[in-house]
Order: sequence, then structure tokens, then C-alpha cells
Amino acid sequence: MLEAGAIFLAGFWAGMINVVVGSGTLVTFPVLLLFGFPPLTANISNNIGLVAGGLSGTWGYRKELAPNKDMIKRLLPASAGGGLVGALLLLVLPASAFSTIVPVLIIIGLLMVAFGPALQRLLAKRRYTGPRRGPSRGAVGLVAAIFVLGMYGGYFGAAQGILIVGLMSIMTTVALQQINAVKNVLTTAVNGIAAVTFMLVAWHYIDWRVTALIAVGSLLGGMVGAKFGRRLPPVALRATIIVVGTAALVKMVFFP
Repeated sequence: MLEAGAIFLAGFWAGMINVVVGSGTLVTFPVLLLFGFPPLTANISNNIGLVAGGLSGTWGYRKELAPNKDMIKRLLPASAGGGLVGALLLLVLPASAFSTIVPVLIIIGLLMVAFGPALQRLLAKRRYTGPRRGPSRGAVGLVAAIFVLGMYGGYFGAAQGILIVGLMSIMTTVALQQINAVKNVLTTAVNGIAAVTFMLVAWHYIDWRVTALIAVGSLLGGMVGAKFGRRLPPVALRATIIVVGTAALVKMVFFP
């Protein structure tokens, strides 16, 4: 009962953090390892369970999604495709091959979040506003970067949300709360496509008791996180992302 309660609470906290910031995997994954679950089983079961929190969080942010439907249509296939590739890589590559770069990615993401507004203003001055005959290089670059982050999310996913928020803070002029809403859609798509892949080709690695506990916890956490996160002003949301991201970075580097 103690183990089940701890996993449920970890799922709740991860669901809430994922919706507001990202990096909820850094809560649930270590808890599962602490209770002796093999890393691959922990990673896959955790991934599937967190889909529920992504769905409830996305629903909670539905009003912020409305202005960016066209952007979501462009980015969603890239996220889903990247998630599929990342999930398959998880089954054939050693964890060390990808996890070594995670701290560097988190640092980059935090810097992008911190300096996103200044870079947005700088880039806005240089943007060409005349007629275009095709997609801009920036739009193509954003889709490509989202695909890469989708790969990372399908493989492990820790702080994927922070990286997406940081990237979009620089490469778009979308308001931060709307970026957070788009981030929830993209990360949920990545987790969802990875979950389907795992159920098709790695069923024997799934611990369904763990998955169910995390799913219920993250579903409730996603609801709470959406209510809390939507009320944060941009400065407070940015500060929350930086604080949580830094804590996740310290945990990964100094307390693996």
C-alpha cells in the first residue's frame, strides 16, 4: 500500500508539473527505480501512464489552444513522427547513448525560456513582412526542431516540455500561455504514439499496475495543473519553468 500510494502521488505531481512546466518524468521515473523496477519497465510504464495527465491538461488549456489551430496542424505530425522514432530507438539503443545529452538540452531549454522575450523582440525587428511564396525558413526549422524533440520525448521525455516552450519562445511570437497550451498537445501526442508503439512491440515490459496508478494520479494532476497554470502571469510562469527546470537539472547531474 505504501508503494502504491507513493507511485500514485508521484503520478499526481508529475501530471501537474507536466501541464504547467514539463519534466514530470523526473518525478515518477526515480520513484519507480527506488522501488526496484527495471529501468526499461519503469520508463515504458511511466510513459503510458502519463498520457492521461496530458489529455486532462490539454483539455484544461483548450481556450488557449483556439488561436493557434493552424500552428498545431503543422507541428502535430512532426511531434507524432518523432515520438514514433524515439520509441523505437528506446528498444534498440542503450540508455546511455541518449541520456548523456539530456542535461545539455535542459540547459539550452532554460536559456531559451529565460531570454525568449528579448530574442523575440530582436527577431521581430528583422522579420520580413512582405509577400511570401512558400513557408519561411523559420517555419521549416521549427517543424524540424519539433520532430527532433519528439524523438527525444519518445525515447525518454524528461523536460521535453521545457525544451518545446524554450524553442517556441524564440522561434514564434505566440504568447507564453498559448505556447504552454500548444506544448501540452505536442507532448501528449508524443507520449500517446510512443505508448501505442510500446503496447504493440514491448508489451512484456509494461507493468500495468504501475501504469494504472500513474494514469489515475496524472489525470487528476493534469486537471489541477491546468487550473493553476492558466492563472499564472507570464513572468511567474517563466520563473516557475526556470526553477523547476533547474531543480530537474541538478537532480539528473548530481543525484542520478
